[in-house]
Amino acid sequence: MNLRVSFELEEKDLQHFRLIMREARKAAVGIAPEDIVASAEDLLRVIGDTGVPVFVRERLDKLRLMIDMLTDIDWRLPHNEAKRVLNALAYFAEPEDLIPDSIPGLGFLDDAIMIELVVRELKHEIEAYEDFSAFRTRAREESGRRAGVTREQWLASRRNELHSRIRRRRNRSDQEDRKRLRLFQ
Repeated sequence: MNLRVSFELEEKDLQHFRLIMREARKAAVGIAPEDIVASAEDLLRVIGDTGVPVFVRERLDKLRLMIDMLTDIDWRLPHNEAKRVLNALAYFAEPEDLIPDSIPGLGFLDDAIMIELVVRELKHEIEAYEDFSAFRTRAREESGRRAGVTREQWLASRRNELHSRIRRRRNRSDQEDRKRLRLFQ
């Protein structure tokens, strides 16, 4: 038998979580970036394939994605963006959670909520990294090998796609303008 539990966090609840995140960021100032990443990796390792709720598992996948963003040699996240992601991971360097992880079914709920808040904060960075990862996968499949694909190559590809889209739209617009002019002649 499954039991579905839904709840909504109001703004004051979210403020509480944001306060905890700010405190974790302050505490993490003296922690080396690799230790912050290691703490997040530890959480993933501790949870492993345990039977955590789907809500938690989905958020853990996003945590893995954020770690990958930082450690992906091909992506080379710029310093300011890397700092934002590290700040987001700071909560996981804190040894004490709001809800102790040992509580079955609920222990990782606070971690999942924090991940959800961070994912919303880093939405654009995450979308860009997912786009880059898909581009890299396609490039490797097309070349038939594990060729290195850099962020610069991805950006050049995106720039070419955007320029091509501009030309297509301009051509369509020009054609529509010519049709309208013919109507008035």
